[in-house]
Amino acid sequence: MHIAPLSPHDPAELGGYELLGRIGHGGMGQVYLGESPGGEPAAVKVIKPSVVDSETRQRFAQEVEILKTIWGARIAALLDADAEADPPWLATEYIEGLDLSRHVARHGPLPSLLTASLGATLAEALATVHKQGLLHRDLKPANVLLGPNGPKVIDFGLAVFAESSVSLTAPNTVVGTPSCMPPEQARGDRPLTPAVDVYALGAVMLFAASGHLPYQAANIHVLFHQVTDPETAPDLSGAPAELVPLLTAMLAHEAEDRPALSDVVQQCRGVIEAQGFKVAQARRRLTTHTAAPSNVLDSLLPTVAAPPPSTAPIGPPDAETATPPATATTVVLPPTRPEPIPTLVDRPAARSVSAMAEPSPGPASPKPTADPDDPSLTPPAPIGPPRGRSGQRRHSAQARITAQRLREAYAAHATF
Repeated sequence: MHIAPLSPHDPAELGGYELLGRIGHGGMGQVYLGESPGGEPAAVKVIKPSVVDSETRQRFAQEVEILKTIWGARIAALLDADAEADPPWLATEYIEGLDLSRHVARHGPLPSLLTASLGATLAEALATVHKQGLLHRDLKPANVLLGPNGPKVIDFGLAVFAESSVSLTAPNTVVGTPSCMPPEQARGDRPLTPAVDVYALGAVMLFAASGHLPYQAANIHVLFHQVTDPETAPDLSGAPAELVPLLTAMLAHEAEDRPALSDVVQQCRGVIEAQGFKVAQARRRLTTHTAAPSNVLDSLLPTVAAPPPSTAPIGPPDAETATPPATATTVVLPPTRPEPIPTLVDRPAARSVSAMAEPSPGPASPKPTADPDDPSLTPPAPIGPPRGRSGQRRHSAQARITAQRLREAYAAHATF
């Protein structure tokens, strides 16, 4: 994900979140990368002061309430919000990675296996949203983030309750992304049904597999005409042959002709399994292929220098002076030797106990080379204490004596 530096006019903090950089913007607001006091990264969305009015606040408050309602592994979670603040803001889970639009622009379209995995994943996510009585209404490549744990859906600013025919949009006004919008949404029909998200998901999958959307035009009016004209078929060029039947059905002009999300999942599974993979394997391949190569957060965070080591002498300060003398030196404790770990054996060791308890102070001698004919050089015992035939742990008297002598030898040579 591209993170731009803050401008001089950007706030340094919102709602307790320290702002580190810009990660997105639109006509209504700005999205910042923020960090909570405890170090939790967050995407902090703020409404621009120039567009804050009663309707904008009402719509923003609706988005906050919807995010409180939505749950799911593939939905960016709401962390905190204040729709009454000046300016209004909300903080959601930060997903480190490119959105689908930027990923395809940078790395090219996805193969059919990964596109089918993406489709199955997003279809399940949207089904969860629909079970909660909501519609996304603005699913597009830029609203699919490809994070380190797989894709997630963001931006529910246009989400509405499925059974509601009431909208905050002014009459004869269409809000959304026309290139991913189904005909009924482009016409302003009410109420909308879950089929609008099925169509948008088909547009996202087509973009992932081919690099383009169903309809493209330089003029917005021409684009709306293409979307709403039943005689103008969507452009499926470049899509893999195995995905064309599913995409054709998902991008059907009439809402009732589109498959349910559960059928989309099953058909995506069929594409995956026809290539010899399981769905979980394809999901892992998708995540590996799309995950960001490195953590970009560390480059934005200021480095905190460690305090220099204290030069004060150990012990209580001089009663006549509140500061240490100028000639104070650092007292460095010598390194301590790690305590040897005794080996529990079932028979006396080849060396005597006294020799083990009194190691030579000179340099260590090289380890002898094992001789298979020498019974005193036995191979190392397996890890863990030995067990007898009955499965009980066995500790011989010799082993206990050896352990005690080793502890005494360590205590005698310790530097503290």
